[in-house]
Parts: sequence; structure tokens; C-alpha cells
Amino acid sequence: MSNALAGALLSIGLSSGFAVHAQSGTAPTEPPLGHPGMRQHDGNRAFTKPSERVEARLAYMRTALKITDAQQAQWNAFAETLRNQARSADQRAQQFRAQREQDARERPSAIARLEHEQQRHAASATRINELLAVERPLYLTLSAEQKAIADELLAPRRHGGHFGRGGSHRLS
Repeated sequence: MSNALAGALLSIGLSSGFAVHAQSGTAPTEPPLGHPGMRQHDGNRAFTKPSERVEARLAYMRTALKITDAQQAQWNAFAETLRNQARSADQRAQQFRAQREQDARERPSAIARLEHEQQRHAASATRINELLAVERPLYLTLSAEQKAIADELLAPRRHGGHFGRGGSHRLS
């Protein structure tokens, strides 16, 4: 099927879908196109960068874990590491966008792509080691009740083929 024909069919389908909603007087709850698993938002997200999310996430974790005064030093080291990693994630996202624009003009070679992947994995291992260095001492100071909560909040989980932080938010 040619691109022109596919585009025409898509336009007809879209306009008929919107026409039905317009006649019924109700707005569509979901856009007519898009992958079912895609997140839909109106562009007014509260946080757009990891460095903007990290403070809210840290406040939530600190409250849920009920960090005591005796655990404060270990918590501070952990929190500062997450803040630093969030700032680094902001920089990586900015670099990724710039690289994507450059790649659109000039596709990198297979070797360059593998080298980039190797660098990305090495940087990820470094971040995990940094986090483990501050999370382990914090975890050791937690009570059994706190450890049960920490096991849910702090442990990496598999989400869509990628490791993410606990819950629905990723910090790194």
C-alpha cells in the first residue's frame, strides 16, 4: 500500500471517529490512535526531569521508611547520591536529545553504536555501584519492619525489559 493511500485512509478514519464524538456531544476519552500501552498526558506534568522528581521521591521514601535520628547520617548519604544521579540523568537526557538530532542527519556505524552501548552499560554499572555503596549501610541500620518496606521501595524491578527503581518511578 502506498504512503499516500495509507495517509488518506488514516485521515478518513480519524475524521469519522471525531465526527461520531462531535455528534454525540461527548469528548473522546482516549485518542483514536496510539499504542494501548502508551502513556497519554496533556503535557502538564508536575515533573519533567529526574532532578525535579527526586525530592518528592526522597520525601516519600523517608516518610514510608520512618527514618530515625540514628539513621539520619546513612539516609543523608543515600539521598545525596540519588540527587547527584538525578542531575546526571538530566544531563544524559540532554545529551541523548542532541545525539539523536545528530544521528538523524548522519547514521553512526555499527561499531560506533556498539561502542556507545558499551559506554552506556559501563556508566550504568558505575551508578549501581555508587548506589549500593550508600544503600547497603542504610539498609543495615533499618529495623525488620523498615527492611520490609525498603525491599519494596529500593529494590530494582524489571519493567518492560529495563530495570527501574521500585514503584512506578525511575530515578536513574
